[in-house]
Amino acid sequence: MKRALKWIALAALMAAIWAVWGRAQGVPGQTVPGLRPGTVQELQPVPVSRGDLTVTVQATGLVQPQNRLEIKPPIAGRMEEVLAREGEKVKRGQILAWMSSTERAALLDAARAKGEKVLAHWEEIYKPAPLLAPLDGTIIGRRVEPGQTVTAQDAVFVLSDRLIVLAQVDETDIGQVRLKQEAALTLDAYPDREIVAVVDQIAYEAKTVNNVTIYEVDVLPAEVPESMRSGMTANVLFVTDSKKGVLLVPSEAVQREQGRVVVLIARPGGGPPEIKPVETGATDGKMTEITSGLNEGDSVLVRSKGNLSARKNLKSPFTPDFQRRSRSEQR
Repeated sequence: MKRALKWIALAALMAAIWAVWGRAQGVPGQTVPGLRPGTVQELQPVPVSRGDLTVTVQATGLVQPQNRLEIKPPIAGRMEEVLAREGEKVKRGQILAWMSSTERAALLDAARAKGEKVLAHWEEIYKPAPLLAPLDGTIIGRRVEPGQTVTAQDAVFVLSDRLIVLAQVDETDIGQVRLKQEAALTLDAYPDREIVAVVDQIAYEAKTVNNVTIYEVDVLPAEVPESMRSGMTANVLFVTDSKKGVLLVPSEAVQREQGRVVVLIARPGGGPPEIKPVETGATDGKMTEITSGLNEGDSVLVRSKGNLSARKNLKSPFTPDFQRRSRSEQR
């Protein structure tokens, strides 16, 4: 009894495939279960070909300094001369500004009132104090101008050793991200420019953002472009897998049927398609790697993109609902 039911189900499935194939070929009198009357569904053959496949994980992030340092004056007083400007690259020990202590500023103001000769005398005796860069980096913030009075708590410069992207990766994807992994960055401000980068650090502690658990990942650009600015929004693609010269088919051609992964292949010279079990590998969502079951030059069948209404209403020939419909129409 079970064997008879199995043969009946197989016959119904083949009848459904014949119906789809007949309709795709324009055979009169054929109907396609799952379609509204008046719609046409075509199965389009797509050749199995070799190509390259890159699998990625996408995340968003923010450009920020890897090490952000606020430079504060060692003493309170007045900025006499500011040498560094925003965006300038500086070296450790480089003089960023000259400043007078509160006492020197008061003394010079009094000497200036007595004339240039007296002022020059005291400027020679009482030298200003230099403000030095503590490390190599780029000035990303200048918050002081000559003549401005400052305290020892005022951050007069902001220094960054280099800019990175702090990406927020969903916990469901973090398992595919690893140290030294290749990544590609695009900035919202410059979407046509791709920046090569690498994963530098993965946070050990999760954060919750908008009720979503994420991990912060430091993404280090191989070369920081001049247009990159702190605070810019970036899109990050982590390359999780990359394969060269593998067999590829459109992902929509791959279906699951009775616990198997199968495709519909077109037979040479016409005729009904054949259900072919296959084994798959990596996929980027659009294309899927075929590791066994197909050869280069075979043709798999996918739904035509020409009739959107038909595509929305077509039931897959592998689904039980499709098979029930086909059996009903056979009666």
